[in-house]
Amino acid sequence: MPRAAASASSQHARGHRETATSSSPGSNNAARDIAGRRRSEAEGEAPQKLKRKDYERKLKDLHVELVKLQEWVRDSGAKICILFEGRDGAGKGGTIKAILDRVSPRIFRVFALPPPTEREKTQMYAQRYLPHLPAAGEIVIFDRSWYNRAGVERVMGFCSEDQARKFLATIPGVEQAITESGIILLKYWLEVSPEEQTRRIEDRITDGRKIWKLSPMDLKSYSRWYDYSRARDEMFAATDTEWAPWYVAHSDDKRSARLNIIAHILSQIPYKAPKREKIKLPKRQKANGYREADYARHVVPEAY
Repeated sequence: MPRAAASASSQHARGHRETATSSSPGSNNAARDIAGRRRSEAEGEAPQKLKRKDYERKLKDLHVELVKLQEWVRDSGAKICILFEGRDGAGKGGTIKAILDRVSPRIFRVFALPPPTEREKTQMYAQRYLPHLPAAGEIVIFDRSWYNRAGVERVMGFCSEDQARKFLATIPGVEQAITESGIILLKYWLEVSPEEQTRRIEDRITDGRKIWKLSPMDLKSYSRWYDYSRARDEMFAATDTEWAPWYVAHSDDKRSARLNIIAHILSQIPYKAPKREKIKLPKRQKANGYREADYARHVVPEAY
């Protein structure tokens, strides 16, 4: 691995150790944060949501920083892996879209794996995700990850309780091996309230642009809110480690959540802005007798 990437990974690990007692690892910090947020919202008024103009202005600034991150990753050979988890309608897809809006798909790669094949069902559970981990100069985003086993598979009965518990016992070791290989691993849980989840799922039912987001499984899992809460709490307790902590983003206000997550990602990676030479456009060549040809035989109708 390039020296710069190795240095970046070691700085990242030190940063996690220094903030371990305050920001995440321990066991139930994330779950307590969610419960505290619920109580405060029940007792007072909901926070005012971010206006579109303010959101777009702040997002533009963060997009500039993501481009700087992208160029640093490319030049340094750093390896970054970001996981997004959360309930249906929590805002994972929108957050990922906001991250990708102005960066290169050659550097930022997204994976949302389909259900496992019969062959993959016989493998170690996380095995089918490992080939997609980043190589030098890549940022990989998982839209849901190996934590499917701790969440939807456990709640919906696609795995046994014994399988789920074995997964929770072994996956911290797998993640430690990932981080020790030089990968910066960031894990995000998007937390949505039951009221906001209901509003978003009802919107999917009535909006023809969003109906594709709604599956029969989403409807079945919607009714099992507290089963998912218990599974989430056990997942945090077992896998919120010093080397791979969970970060919780409250996402009832989708715009604020996207900005908060992007800003947090940038704060966790020791990237540096690239040095740029001043760019000047060259002069175009002269026509030297060329005339535009009437080449367009099939023109797109200008209906708008």
